[in-house]
Amino acid sequence: MIRTSRPCQPGRTGPTSRLPLRTPVPAHQHEPVLDVVVPVHNEETDLEPSVRRLRAHLLETFPYPFRITVADNASTDATPRIAARLAAEMPELKWLRLAEKGRGRALRAAWSGSRAPVLAYVDVDLSTDLAALLPLVAPLISGHSDIAIGTRLARGSQVVRGPKREAISRCYNALLRSTLAVGFSDAQCGFKAVRRDVAERLLPLVKDSGWFFDTELLVIAERAGLRIHEVPVDWVDDPDSRVDLLSTALADLRGIARIGRELARGTLPASGLRRSAADGSPPAGLAAQLLRFAAVGAVSSVGYVLLYLALRPAAGGQAANALALLLCALANTAANRRLTFGLRGRTGALRHQAQGLLVFTIGLALTSGSLALLHRAAPTPARGTEVGVLVATNLAATLVRFLLFRAWVFPAGRRAGTDGTDQTAETEGTAA
Repeated sequence: MIRTSRPCQPGRTGPTSRLPLRTPVPAHQHEPVLDVVVPVHNEETDLEPSVRRLRAHLLETFPYPFRITVADNASTDATPRIAARLAAEMPELKWLRLAEKGRGRALRAAWSGSRAPVLAYVDVDLSTDLAALLPLVAPLISGHSDIAIGTRLARGSQVVRGPKREAISRCYNALLRSTLAVGFSDAQCGFKAVRRDVAERLLPLVKDSGWFFDTELLVIAERAGLRIHEVPVDWVDDPDSRVDLLSTALADLRGIARIGRELARGTLPASGLRRSAADGSPPAGLAAQLLRFAAVGAVSSVGYVLLYLALRPAAGGQAANALALLLCALANTAANRRLTFGLRGRTGALRHQAQGLLVFTIGLALTSGSLALLHRAAPTPARGTEVGVLVATNLAATLVRFLLFRAWVFPAGRRAGTDGTDQTAETEGTAA
């Protein structure tokens, strides 16, 4: 049976109301809970054996009703006829045909037309071991996460592929982390799932219709603070892959540049995607954050003074100031990360500390400058005067640090965007 579906238009924005709280999918379902989309273009050889293998795996392992949707984007070989025959034979299989090419276009059309609570897709070559499919969708069915992705770059993943593709993949994901400051580890693995309520908001915001579709969707979701769950996968490279690496790489670079411009201009469309309440995170309001930041700052200031006084006799004023500030900056960043901005686990912790150290240099410049001016005006000031000047300057530096923390180190899009698991932290550490 051929179905046609009208894709969401990228230029339109979705509802502006917040997403509701995540809830588990009810246990007893008669309609499909999971819709697995298989996007295809001229796949007459792989389509039938892959669909039969996928269906057999779901029948054996998936405890809910499911659907498989073959999304044929402008095939010119026997792919449409094979898809139609399989759909007539298998009650769980549907298919749709699009007149234009583009994996993103196919996913947009298939996901937009589905009513299943959880939407997924797999590449037709099934390079990813299907044993990871249930772990991929379980956090979405249970209400734990918004999006789930397979990652080939996590500790525990077993990957078989040539050095050329391995290098390209790692360089691409490293480029994403360095330019767009993303936290997810593997944007390109063709093994992803999303809750339908999230997809309904995300799809109208994603502009790309090709291979960059996945990356853009994940960047918008992460900036909105949605929870992205990562699953290490076993993956075997398809030696018959017909992906044009050069044209795909150029398209990806153009997509990164476009997203970078939107981030710089503040026009990346992430509003309307936030949940009604953060899952156990501290309130994101400015007043609540200021109070928590002030409390952390007060403790840090006391620690700074005690460290300075302890180090001053042996190290001298400037060295004691620098060492005390450095130690307090590390502790301050860690405390604010957890208490003020609500980020748990080790995911992104090293990046946050590195950014916090850059912010620390501003405080160091302010306090060192004030100390130098004091010593120029009074070469031997009283210890109380010296400490008083440093505390006053440190308070000014603290205000600057809060503004930078809020806008740069812990922007709103990343708060509550991690599930706090050790697995994700391991992913970040091994993906570089």
